Amino acid sequence: MTGRILHLPDADGGLAPYVPLSAEARLPRSAGAPRSRTAYAAAHVVADPLADNAPGAPARIDWEATLAFRHHLWDLGMGVADAMDTAQRGMGLDWPATAELIRRSAAEAASRGAALVCGTGTDHLGADARDLDSVVAGYADQLEVVEGAGATPVLMASRHLAAIAQGPQDYAKVYGRLLEQVRGPVVLHWLGTAFDPALAGYWGHTEPADAVPVVAELIREHAARIDGIKVSLLDEALEVRLRGLLPDGVRLYTGDDFNYPALIKGDGARHSHALLGVFAAIAPAASAALHALDEGDTAAYDALLEPTVPLARHLFARPTYYYKTGIAFLAWLNGHQPGFAMVSGLQSARSLPHLAQAFRLADAAGVLTDPETAVARMRRLLAVAGVER
Repeated sequence: MTGRILHLPDADGGLAPYVPLSAEARLPRSAGAPRSRTAYAAAHVVADPLADNAPGAPARIDWEATLAFRHHLWDLGMGVADAMDTAQRGMGLDWPATAELIRRSAAEAASRGAALVCGTGTDHLGADARDLDSVVAGYADQLEVVEGAGATPVLMASRHLAAIAQGPQDYAKVYGRLLEQVRGPVVLHWLGTAFDPALAGYWGHTEPADAVPVVAELIREHAARIDGIKVSLLDEALEVRLRGLLPDGVRLYTGDDFNYPALIKGDGARHSHALLGVFAAIAPAASAALHALDEGDTAAYDALLEPTVPLARHLFARPTYYYKTGIAFLAWLNGHQPGFAMVSGLQSARSLPHLAQAFRLADAAGVLTDPETAVARMRRLLAVAGVER
């Protein structure tokens, strides 16, 4: 037991002994997609450790590890949401690397008939977007890549549109034009300012609650071309309100990494589906929980997911947009990537005490799928930081 004791940073600025709960993984590995809910895990990218992935440098990807992680999620019955903000869109993952990621992921998904959605946006435009027409053209460029690869597009919230739009009518124009040209149903995306402050005032209203009728009307008008909408506002009541306004056949995909257990379980009348960054970190628990829900076993569902909530709330703590660091950290602990490195050097975005607490909470939630490897890697991180005992 002594060899497994770690001395981890604590809240008082010191070190405290910590004994991991178990030497063996504690979660079953479920196979097959859940029946009662549609679930996507938003996957990150693995940086090439031998490349210059410094801030501002072009992204260089470890393709073998990146694609293997997607197969890991598919093996657990999850769909994969790729090229989303989790993959560092707007925070180091440039458009050339994103386009290559979409093509490669789509080919892998097609090889096994797996579910895949991919983000489309306007992040390749830079300062070239000066009016609504250029925003629509930017989306169209990326739609061509995603649809050409055979994936379902997610129309991600656009920083350019947020900066240019003068009110709700401009959002209606842009999305209306895009939805008229898509080849099949797409997923809309409402990303709150906790995830990206540049999206303040999206849909033409400062307060998200005031934007709910605007979004609901847009969806009703174009329902045949909308599979669903991902809502990432970290506001349970607002999501439930919007969910109740959606027409039949249009899903609400929760992106609420704080309140997902209750939102997915639902209120007996309606429920949310899932498109979550945290599901990539807790995939075994999420998969087992959704299969329990298929069988009507809500007690098992609660028992599997509730212990993951403290971990999720920690990973997505303010500044929330740095949650990607914790996702990559847990992937490294679980052996899904050779090193704890991220494009644009983002592995430095969270402190050692933050990562140490993520380790404790992941252990408590039972999502360290190879605990011995996780302990060994945590010990190496502590050694690099100069605090190993």
